[in-house]
Amino acid sequence: MGTIEMDPKVNDLSQILPRVLVVSRRTVRKNKFVDFVGEYHLDLIVRYGCVPVILGLAKLCLEQNIPYLGICRGSQILNVACGGTLYLDLEKELTNKLPEKRRTKHIDYDNYDGHRHVVRIVENSPLHSWFKDSLDGENMEILVNSYHHQGVKRLAQRFVPMAFASDGLMEGFYDPDAYNPEEGKFIMGLQFHPERMRHHDLDEFDYPGCPAAYQEFAKAVIAYQKKLNSSMSVPKTLKLDREMENKRKILVRSFSLAKCMYVRGEPGKNPSRVSELEVGAEFLESNTALSAEQEMRLKEMGATVRNGGSYMKKLKVDEDKQRMARNMMNKMNIEQLSELMAFYHLMGNICGEVLERKLHDNVNECLRDL
Repeated sequence: MGTIEMDPKVNDLSQILPRVLVVSRRTVRKNKFVDFVGEYHLDLIVRYGCVPVILGLAKLCLEQNIPYLGICRGSQILNVACGGTLYLDLEKELTNKLPEKRRTKHIDYDNYDGHRHVVRIVENSPLHSWFKDSLDGENMEILVNSYHHQGVKRLAQRFVPMAFASDGLMEGFYDPDAYNPEEGKFIMGLQFHPERMRHHDLDEFDYPGCPAAYQEFAKAVIAYQKKLNSSMSVPKTLKLDREMENKRKILVRSFSLAKCMYVRGEPGKNPSRVSELEVGAEFLESNTALSAEQEMRLKEMGATVRNGGSYMKKLKVDEDKQRMARNMMNKMNIEQLSELMAFYHLMGNICGEVLERKLHDNVNECLRDL
């Protein structure tokens, strides 16, 4: 990812306001990799009291129950990360197999931003509450934008649907057990772009409910940040007697050495330092006041320190491989790059088909065992 220049005021705000991780999209432009994010995402995130931080990873949010709003490709990533599957080519796998009257056009290259199609909203879902003022009685339909060639095929078990296109494709889903913005809970995927459903060059949306997704998401992020801060706070009145203070100093010294050894990637080269680490380890082993969770975290930290050297070497090897790949691709012409992308796209389709078949076979075996 390239370097992103940010306004100094934004950097100042990031120390105060909750930060939102925004996943970038990578593409090839002029024989170079380019990462970008739609500006409308950033506008709405800032408007509702958060600061965007752009990066290329997403699993962290799911592992730590961090509020997650997946838009378009982000919703597809969310579904796959939780065990769902995708249509890799909607036109071949879905559209062309349906009668003409049931077909939905999900992408229009001649009208990229302006193309809309109907979706039916599921009652009592978050989308229903956001767009209820725009729904006409029993007509639970709105027009959404659409420019994608992939989509949700099998929804992950933890999610429930919120919207469908007329061809049956799922256009929105969420985790009801992880949705309560006031308590910092928000995990949701939307296939359409509510932030781009607005009049050209105007800050006026197609529906009043369009920015609500970002408003509720920002509310969840702020609440999550408050909970995180409160759980990490330490009572100011905490005092240690001399014995406990000495033990605390032993721990601080041990982990300070461990950190230095990990950063340098040279564990085990200095016997005296290793012996100092052992002092801290012996204290931890004899201290019965630690909770099971604290003990697990400390053991994980120890494993990280032990494996620090090999991790740093592996990281350097990966960086060298990426550098070689970029150098090689920079020498390729447009036709060669296009053929390479087509090859990997084909491999992705084949992998998806084989994986789905194997999963289907495993389910059948489990059913036979029952």
